[in-house]
Amino acid sequence: MAAPSKTTARNDTVKAFVDAHGEGEAPDFFSISDLADEFGITHRAIRFYESKGLLCPKRLNGARIYSRRDRARLHIIVRAKSLGYTLEETNDYLDLYGQQGEGRIKQLELSVARSDEMIAELEAKKRQIDEKIEELRLINKVCRQKIAKKKRPKD
Repeated sequence: MAAPSKTTARNDTVKAFVDAHGEGEAPDFFSISDLADEFGITHRAIRFYESKGLLCPKRLNGARIYSRRDRARLHIIVRAKSLGYTLEETNDYLDLYGQQGEGRIKQLELSVARSDEMIAELEAKKRQIDEKIEELRLINKVCRQKIAKKKRPKD
């Protein structure tokens, strides 16, 4: 059986990001180790997000106990970070959700607007990179021609 393609894996990741607030088969509570392992981040990173007010775990005998809501928020935080969002932008996004999801449409609208902006920025950078690559190819070609010309035996 063939391994899933990069596109399929990326599409699955994107779908999981968009569905982060959905009801799944996840347990109701998680330890810091559960979340760190699931998202491939350190305990320190999770505590940092907690210190910034992005996560609010309960305490049980001194141990942090994270809810499904905390897990969904952490999923969004990790994904937003990988996309280049600042902590402030991520916090604003999370705050839109509200207590019962009343701000979900606003979150989606913000995601559409922000992703449109990021796509435009990345496309502009890509054009610049493509231009530099072409310039470097030309320099490389001219230099190779000059080298070849200088190495030719004189008649």
